[in-house]
Amino acid sequence: MLRVPTTGIDLPNLVADTEQEILRLVGDRDASTAGLYAMLRYHLGLDGREGVAGKRMRPLLGLLAYASIAGDHRAALPGAAAVELGHNFSLVHDDIEDGDVERRHRPTLWKLHGIPQAINAGDTLFTLSRIALHRLTDLGFSDSRVLRLMRLYDETCLALCEGQYLDIWASGRSEPMTEALYFDMIGRKTAALIAASVEAGALLATEDEHVIARYRGFGWALGLAFQLNDDLLGIWGEERATGKEPSDLARHKMTLPVIYAYEHGSSADRSVLERLWATQAPGEGEVRDAVALLERLGARDHTRSQARRYRDEALAELDAAGVVEPEARLALEEVIVSVIRA
Repeated sequence: MLRVPTTGIDLPNLVADTEQEILRLVGDRDASTAGLYAMLRYHLGLDGREGVAGKRMRPLLGLLAYASIAGDHRAALPGAAAVELGHNFSLVHDDIEDGDVERRHRPTLWKLHGIPQAINAGDTLFTLSRIALHRLTDLGFSDSRVLRLMRLYDETCLALCEGQYLDIWASGRSEPMTEALYFDMIGRKTAALIAASVEAGALLATEDEHVIARYRGFGWALGLAFQLNDDLLGIWGEERATGKEPSDLARHKMTLPVIYAYEHGSSADRSVLERLWATQAPGEGEVRDAVALLERLGARDHTRSQARRYRDEALAELDAAGVVEPEARLALEEVIVSVIRA
């Protein structure tokens, strides 16, 4: 859970403003398609049920990036909404591709409505993420600035698809991917969207290319740190803290701790992991033995050190940008530290 910063920045207010911007786009348009927009609000956690909306970390980072340069965050809200809608389009499709039946403690869209309707809902979220950006013109941003932002979002969506290809391709192989390929994959799947979120806030706030580049570097490093932290939580986290069971091993997810163990373990060590992967529904004892193996080989410590490395790199990029508004900069740092707990 995001911790409320000790600064004057009101994070819940930024989140509420983002959700209001999103609700403008996902409200019912006519009676015949009301069911579609109800599906979108359900997936986004905007159907009136508390506790299922998620942290809204990506749009929040974009708004804080904008505010750290320009002050008032409100002009950047269409960009924040676009980021969140684009992120959730990918989640709907990921749930189908991964066969996940639950997200945030309730059934996924495809489980409730079937795969065809869920695919269409994901496509709708993608389209609305593009439509969200058009309101920037109404707020006074130049056509060239809006087109640049649209290009950034299109390139980011392409990176997401490339990363998902690598993930699906690797999951169908008997041998694990290398650590280098893994970082390539999470760079496209996770870091690209977080980097784009932050870069979008910066390029709406300034024309200084040095500042924009630093903010992108900040978001990229933060995205890698975020994914590595998630890798740790997927094996060693607690359900009440993460919103999902720490079942990456039981689900045969090839994350950095497992890849590290394959690369640094003996043939006997690799055999333990291979047996686990060959078991369709491994028991608690088998998972527990695999966790002990990862810890003995130093996979947990290696992943934690990499997460901290990229977290620190993100903070260094933020400092190098030379932001104007210190409260927003401090809020960004506190959000980072609260999310990246490795």
